[in-house]
Amino acid sequence: MRTEVTFVDYVRDRQSAQVHILVTNQPTGGGGTEFTLTFIGLRQFATLSDTLKYNSPAAASPDEVRRGLARLIKIGLLRYQSHLGDLSAFDVSYTAASTGKDTTRKDPWNYWVFRTNANGFASGEKANNFVNLNSSVSANRVTEIWKSNLTFYVNYGQNRFELSDGSTFRSYSHSYGLSNLLVKSLGPHWSAGERASWTASTYLNQQRAMRLAPAVEFDVFPYSQSTRRQWTFQYSLGANYFRYQDTTIFNKISETRFDHTLITSLDLKQPWGSVSSSLEGAVYADNTSQRHLVFFNSLDLRLFKGFSLFFFGQLSLLRDQLYLPGGDLSDTDRLLRLRQLATSYTYFMNFGLSYSFGSIFNNVVNPRFGGTSGGFTIIN
Repeated sequence: MRTEVTFVDYVRDRQSAQVHILVTNQPTGGGGTEFTLTFIGLRQFATLSDTLKYNSPAAASPDEVRRGLARLIKIGLLRYQSHLGDLSAFDVSYTAASTGKDTTRKDPWNYWVFRTNANGFASGEKANNFVNLNSSVSANRVTEIWKSNLTFYVNYGQNRFELSDGSTFRSYSHSYGLSNLLVKSLGPHWSAGERASWTASTYLNQQRAMRLAPAVEFDVFPYSQSTRRQWTFQYSLGANYFRYQDTTIFNKISETRFDHTLITSLDLKQPWGSVSSSLEGAVYADNTSQRHLVFFNSLDLRLFKGFSLFFFGQLSLLRDQLYLPGGDLSDTDRLLRLRQLATSYTYFMNFGLSYSFGSIFNNVVNPRFGGTSGGFTIIN
């Protein structure tokens, strides 16, 4: 942006700016991305604001996306530039649309988008290696009234170790499944739908896990404002069938259970930063002592000039590990995480802060010595 949009000075903090551009994005039904650019006037432009949108198709390259955004940023900034009074360095070009052709769009796919994906990861050295392969196939259809998704996935992992006695140890894990989502719009604040899934996982001791859960959702803000703010409450009633590989700690090889799940999610994208939080609670209908509570939070805040704080983490309180196999797990299963271990909680977090000061004006882009050999070390 510094090399393509050159008629403005870039500053390192929004409180030093005359115009703050807040860019948010959401996925489109066709697999692309809708970018919303909110131009927020500051100082002498405090009464001027504007909103522009840019839609990039699914097949757009990163360079095409950057060029599209740069073009829209130029258009949006010209309004503020014109209030400064000097437009002698600017001109306007216009490409006329073709004429004499039927511009009515007809979609032979009726909004359906299909996608396939296959990827892998491998790392190793002489005495050990790790391989992970996964693939998925999905079909999606998104309109203003309906939203549907059907996905099939498969995952395979393998570890190999050469032991001190010269023998070789190998471990394997896999999971696969089919999931479905169907949602109908019921107005600017309400929607209803269902989630269904059929999965299997060696890690979770599940030979088969089937779930059907009708749900209803309420958004405090209109769904049309989701690019900047969204606060939803979603309730679902789930019917579950489990078939286990090994008899569980509850002496079950299969069972059918019903559960209640309530999820509230808050997403804010504002000039001072962004917040994404959710709280999920679930309980089995026939045994309220078997339940879980999951809190997730991601925030990136500009607290004051030059100072920013970020946090990303999740805390889970678990009382519903129905799938745990009976008997003692081997040290191999524990060390290689081949099976889920019994626990009452899990957590992860990443946090930090930064402070910058000094010159606020520096539009220079200098790429010298910016390359890399790509060399890095993976520590397992």
